Amino acid sequence: MDLNKIKNRLESLNQDTKPTNKEKKDYTLVYWKPKQEGKYQIRFVPSKLNKDNPFQEVFIHYGVGKYPIVALTNWGEKDPIVDFTKELRKKSDSENWRLAKKLDPKMRVFAPVIVRGEEDKGVRLFEFSKTIYLELLSIADDEDYGDFTDVAQGFDFIVNASKVQDRPGFALSLRPKPKQTTLSKDVSQVENWLENQPILLEERYKYTYEKLKDELRNFLTEGEDEITSEPASGFDGDTTEVKDDKKFSLSTQGSPKKDKSEEFDDLFKDDGLPF
Repeated sequence: MDLNKIKNRLESLNQDTKPTNKEKKDYTLVYWKPKQEGKYQIRFVPSKLNKDNPFQEVFIHYGVGKYPIVALTNWGEKDPIVDFTKELRKKSDSENWRLAKKLDPKMRVFAPVIVRGEEDKGVRLFEFSKTIYLELLSIADDEDYGDFTDVAQGFDFIVNASKVQDRPGFALSLRPKPKQTTLSKDVSQVENWLENQPILLEERYKYTYEKLKDELRNFLTEGEDEITSEPASGFDGDTTEVKDDKKFSLSTQGSPKKDKSEEFDDLFKDDGLPF
């Protein structure tokens, strides 16, 4: 046995298993949000994924894990938290219904935009609440504006970001500029913006059903006393907080009392679904 060759091979295999120093992704080139109070000028861009609709509705779980979690229903898959809330609503306990409402995934909306003065950063995804989404849909439905994403005769928007006391992030308001303008006078730049846009629902960030179920189990059984529903970006004043001393109770009257972990396991013991 050539020990030198053995040693070299061992070092080679160990080196292969070590994590590589991957370049950190610059998310400021993927997402945009106001960093400070003030006014910003943006232009909504036609979406590469859906030329008929620039808006992408995404449902997100807040407060279950350490960070917001994108619901599996966005990929058309079953989601254990959604399944769990359905089961909670089968019971008459008001606390269960209240918890179910807070565990329901919250809708956030994303749209591709160009930020004036930062055109060199390309198209980025602007996240906003359902309230602003409804305002934008109303503007699009207004005959004075119509398709404000039109690259030749669209409209820029002014975004006003203001600080709200005792709340993270900024309150946002939007208004369209009164004059129609081109997206850019540089045709090649417009083509580049329409073709190169960040992908929102990347598969690599998707939780498996089992992993998401574990997150829910930990949340329900570790004795935490509050649920915080908070937008990922801290936008628009739709942050709510509800404290629950009692997480859930699914045991029926007359049944042996079970702890929360047992109750939770009972829900998912058949085929991983609470049905």
